[in-house]
Amino acid sequence: MTTLIITHTVTDVKHWLASPKRVEVFGPIGITVKTFTDPAGTNKVGLVVDVPDMDVFTKMMQSPAAGDAMRYDGVQPESMQMLVAS
Repeated sequence: MTTLIITHTVTDVKHWLASPKRVEVFGPIGITVKTFTDPAGTNKVGLVVDVPDMDVFTKMMQSPAAGDAMRYDGVQPESMQMLVAS
């Protein structure tokens, strides 16, 4: 299991939090997600993601379904940063 921290900016934090897309995209491949928001009220958000198979995760993140989910969630892709637990 690999643990990641993923941060990014979204257009609407409430919409992002309520979105079913994380479960729809990550759930079927066994990925669990915990969400975080900036207490200062900015549009910066984060995820702690537990990934059972990084190859599957990488392929999924490059898929049209992931792109569609990110657009639906209002993720600004250029703001995304990913850190891997070491």
